[in-house]
Amino acid sequence: MKRPARKRGGVAHYRGISHQHDCILVARDRSGLTCSFVTGRAAVTAKQLHRHLLPVLDPDVLLVTDGHRAYRTFAREARIAHAFVNLRAGERVRGAVHVQNVNAYHQRLRSWLSRFNGVASRYLPNYLGWRWALDGERVAAPEQLLQRAIGIFHTQR
Repeated sequence: MKRPARKRGGVAHYRGISHQHDCILVARDRSGLTCSFVTGRAAVTAKQLHRHLLPVLDPDVLLVTDGHRAYRTFAREARIAHAFVNLRAGERVRGAVHVQNVNAYHQRLRSWLSRFNGVASRYLPNYLGWRWALDGERVAAPEQLLQRAIGIFHTQR
């Protein structure tokens, strides 16, 4: 790392997307099906979107995102229909197009992760899998969680 570790969830020097924060890519549909990926540090790129999103998206899907350039590039190159909202301009909803489902998931993820007082970057995919199981109520009993933990605990379809 190019910076010293922040012990016990210390505070980064920069807010928002920066080289000090891990980027978590979340794809979520209206029925609650969720796929989450750790893409590394800084903003997501079109190359990362091709690697993570292309295998899990149907070709006839409407991709709804914020206005980041990487999403537009990805959608054009993958020939996927794309609609976006301009969050910087204060646009939250445009007709039926919005990203509030993903924003709500982010909020639940952040509040759930805060109890751990910081998570090591290398374990972040494990926490995303754990949260995936809890969020969709896919695991109803401790026995089920143990069975899934012993087996493959996958965050994708």
